[in-house]
Amino acid sequence: MSSTFHTRRAFLAGTAATLATPALSQQSTDENYASPFENSTEVERNLDEPAVRRNISSFRSLDWRPYFSNTRNGAILVDIDSRALHYWSEDQSIYRLYPSSVPVSEELTRRGRTSVVQKVVKPTWRPTPNMRKRNPEWPAVVEGGAPDNPLGPLALYLGWTYYRIHGTHDTRKIGRRSSNGCIGLYNEHITQLFELSKVGTQVLLI
Repeated sequence: MSSTFHTRRAFLAGTAATLATPALSQQSTDENYASPFENSTEVERNLDEPAVRRNISSFRSLDWRPYFSNTRNGAILVDIDSRALHYWSEDQSIYRLYPSSVPVSEELTRRGRTSVVQKVVKPTWRPTPNMRKRNPEWPAVVEGGAPDNPLGPLALYLGWTYYRIHGTHDTRKIGRRSSNGCIGLYNEHITQLFELSKVGTQVLLI
């Protein structure tokens, strides 16, 4: 049996344990919870913790004008507080509003302006250097299309290192403060956004 198989098996076991551990069995409170994925922007935290809640009630349509001077190349607004992603096409004939997962804390949240720099089908997941340092037994890569790939089937890479707007195979994450930096969408929604957006689409996180 190959060492690659053992490494992947250990990775899967570790991530499954993180998702499956009940909140009451955690040794620390949510405020000082030390996730093995701390500082990662591509793996979600324990969704069984009581502090990880959905927030769909604050959904509301928005106008693009308070946030962008124009809609050249299209515009994406991510509202962290309402856990929603808004999209306007360049000619403003198309508007979409999607529920999303957002970073679990302000420390992991990045706000400001960037843009889509790459559109990737079946994105490959790679742990951050901090994750590799803490978990050297983990695989250096999870190939695109794998059922355990945290990025889902499609991803929009942003101008900030490690930051993505991507799909997810775990629908529990959507509408929650559950990520370590990235913005997650239902797979059917990232499919729509992937088709609508382009390299150069404006992105603003507020």
